[in-house]
Amino acid sequence: MVKKKPTKSSKSSSSGNKKPAAKSAPKAPSKVSSKPSAPKVAPVPQPKFVATPPRDPQAAALPRVSILAQYVKDLSFENPNAPRTIASRNSPKMDINVDLRAQPIQSQQGHPTFEIVIKLVAKASQPEGTAFLVDLTYAGVFALMNIPQKDLEATLLVYCPNLLFPFARQVIAGATRDGGFPPLMLEPIDFGALYLQRKRAQQPPQA
Repeated sequence: MVKKKPTKSSKSSSSGNKKPAAKSAPKAPSKVSSKPSAPKVAPVPQPKFVATPPRDPQAAALPRVSILAQYVKDLSFENPNAPRTIASRNSPKMDINVDLRAQPIQSQQGHPTFEIVIKLVAKASQPEGTAFLVDLTYAGVFALMNIPQKDLEATLLVYCPNLLFPFARQVIAGATRDGGFPPLMLEPIDFGALYLQRKRAQQPPQA
């Protein structure tokens, strides 16, 4: 009985005993931010006190008022009896005082320029004591163009304050709201009546 010799495999490995290379793990996709990059914003230029006349020569000759700036000069809020007055259901008694002044400042491009200042003081009183006291000084800078001299005083003490008052009222409302009270919305002020009252007070008494 003849034993057969085991035949060698006809397949030969060129790498010998080297192990097959391991498959590399797939790379995780790079994260892409869903938030768009913030665009570069150029700095906002500060406004300059310049009153630009209209191009139309006829319109340039008309009386005009230009608001160059408006701002809070002074603001104080007193809440001396909180939280007792905040929790009170009694309606407060309101006392409102208004003061107004106009003063010339350096003219801009040859136009007469004035600062108009409104001072508002609002005091709320309850049986428990003073609820709050808010004191605001609000101002604006106005350039006047082609305003007749006879209309100058009324423009400064009536027209200009009417333009400023809505903004001053918002400051008062915000201060009282932040103080824990309902926003105080001041009623519109008749600056025309205040102007006439001041004019009468300046007149000498009749004999």
